[in-house]
Amino acid sequence: MPLTLEQFNAASPAEALALLDGLYEHSPWIAEQALAQRPFRTLAHLKHALAQVVRTAGPDAKLGLIRAHPELAGKAMVAQNLTAESTNEQSKAGLTQCTPEEFARIQQLNADYNARFGFPFILAVRGPRGAGLNKQQIIDTFARRLDNHPEFEVAEALRNIHRIAEIRLADKFAAEPVLGNDVWDWHEKLAEHSDPGFAEKGQLTVTYLTDAHRACAQRISHWMRDCGFDEVEVDAVGNVVGRYHPAPDAAQGKYLMTGSHYDTVRNGGKYDGRLGIFVPMACVRELHRAGRRLPFGIEVIAFAEEEGQRYKATFLGSGALIGHFNPAWLDQKDADGVTMRAAMQHAGLCIDDITKLQRDPAQYLGFIEVHIEQGPVLNELDLPLGVVTSINGGVRFVGEMIGTASHAGTTPMDRRRDAAVAVAELALYIEQRAAQDGDSVGTIGLLNVPGGSINVVPGRCQFSLDLRAPTDPQRDALVRDVLDQLGQIAARRGLRNTLEQSMRAAAAPSAPALQHHWERAVDHLGVPVFRMPSGAGHDAMKLHEIMPQAMLFVRGENSGISHNPLESTTNNDMQLAVDAFTQVLHQLAEETHP
Repeated sequence: MPLTLEQFNAASPAEALALLDGLYEHSPWIAEQALAQRPFRTLAHLKHALAQVVRTAGPDAKLGLIRAHPELAGKAMVAQNLTAESTNEQSKAGLTQCTPEEFARIQQLNADYNARFGFPFILAVRGPRGAGLNKQQIIDTFARRLDNHPEFEVAEALRNIHRIAEIRLADKFAAEPVLGNDVWDWHEKLAEHSDPGFAEKGQLTVTYLTDAHRACAQRISHWMRDCGFDEVEVDAVGNVVGRYHPAPDAAQGKYLMTGSHYDTVRNGGKYDGRLGIFVPMACVRELHRAGRRLPFGIEVIAFAEEEGQRYKATFLGSGALIGHFNPAWLDQKDADGVTMRAAMQHAGLCIDDITKLQRDPAQYLGFIEVHIEQGPVLNELDLPLGVVTSINGGVRFVGEMIGTASHAGTTPMDRRRDAAVAVAELALYIEQRAAQDGDSVGTIGLLNVPGGSINVVPGRCQFSLDLRAPTDPQRDALVRDVLDQLGQIAARRGLRNTLEQSMRAAAAPSAPALQHHWERAVDHLGVPVFRMPSGAGHDAMKLHEIMPQAMLFVRGENSGISHNPLESTTNNDMQLAVDAFTQVLHQLAEETHP
């Protein structure tokens, strides 16, 4: 029979310690210290207590924990001296059936890793879904992590140890994250669609109204119908909108709006945006299966465009809902010369209906959004969830510095009008200026010399500016200083420049009432309530302009990296996000019940 939390809390200290045997490899001191916090309210509470014991331990204890783990496909496996848990995990990953070539490769990686770091390579080989990584994934991760900084790799080893313990703990308690698995699987299936030029390389790129983008919309539509939504449509800008009606006796019949975007950056990750679509879809499906209606409806929106990759129209999907669609965008051309108008017509969208998409905020309780954190904070704190306090305001520009192309060998250094060096100087200024504020950030993410040649002084340099800060006045001061410096650099170097603002978004503080709902939901799960700002922009900041909003962040794996193929999260953290969202629905139902 599987262990229950009630049994565990009621057990004697010796019995409880025995029940957790094998959780952390040859390190019973972790469970022993965590037991002092009994009784545990939830399994998530127990996991956090265990992780905090390690977090507060000294460096020697942490290194001892890492070194207590066996090498992957190492000497202990060959000698059959692994613990039962490690044997099971390495076997499931196929490491006990390596070909001679695979075995030799892993042995070399083990040797190189130990020589560089002084401890064995640790990887949770059962992976983010719990079903197991394949041998190639393991070898690729092994090779990639050899390049990490030693301090980072200590932290990465400990994070993987916690993931191993989480999976082992779930096995002991027979705690299967069923909804987390479903949400994880939806992400995998949607990631099968990618734009040409990227799909062939195994990379994920879905930009506005490409074939892959429209295929994603179709899949999401079908899944929404399968989940039991009463209405599903693709609207005039390509948003997929699913509505689950309120109870027939609902006094007001308002809706809670939620969702996120399904487009991606180029060669991006699977979870950015999409997590905020699939978590509420799972919640609606469970309501439908239970035959339950709430005193309010739920409107889940998969926003068609948030990233601004194909056209300069960031937040197009959510912006259309607040009346911020700019008709001038329709004449923009993509890299292939296709206008947005032509792309929309080809997709069968009704451009004349865009103005009808604007929502009446009086019909909504507000907007909530679940999103992967896209940063390292939660990961470093061993916390699965974070409650967002505000979203930083941001401004984006695209520009071009224009000088004179000339011969790299014959043009003296003091006679050059080098456009690329001017942009490089601006980038260094931005780095220095943003750091003055502490929490402002500035980035030149795109820098291109059109038709550049190794022996030609660049006459043109295209670039982008992304400037963000937690308050609008702080952001505007940063923008003012950067643009002033841009003008000075151009004048001093005898250049001219063009600059076009492609996005401006105000800082968006979370609505106190909705933020409190997230906080109560997280606390209900037995997880510490951690409040944090969002440095990234989100669709919530657009809806913020007409209705209250609040967000929940979910921890990312691989140090929280995002806009990157390594972006990841786990089925267990997804399950907690679904559970937290469900709790918010329950709280709102209690508030709005007639």
